[in-house]
Amino acid sequence: MSLDGTSGVMINGEHRRVPAGTTLAQLIAEVGLDPQRVAVERNLEIVPRSTFGEVMVEDGDAYEIVHFVGGG
Repeated sequence: MSLDGTSGVMINGEHRRVPAGTTLAQLIAEVGLDPQRVAVERNLEIVPRSTFGEVMVEDGDAYEIVHFVGGG
């Protein structure tokens, strides 16, 4: 965590700063995605969707977020 109370993370290769204490569910919402329609990899490990509200975003984390789009 930096002196300004934020954490630096990478999301899909882009650096972002988020408030300290942010949950993964909040992070997903902040980037404008529906938590029910994404798969998330945190530091090369898949995060179970059922834990998005419990997993805390930490300084230095790297996320890959894949958004599923319906259609035919």
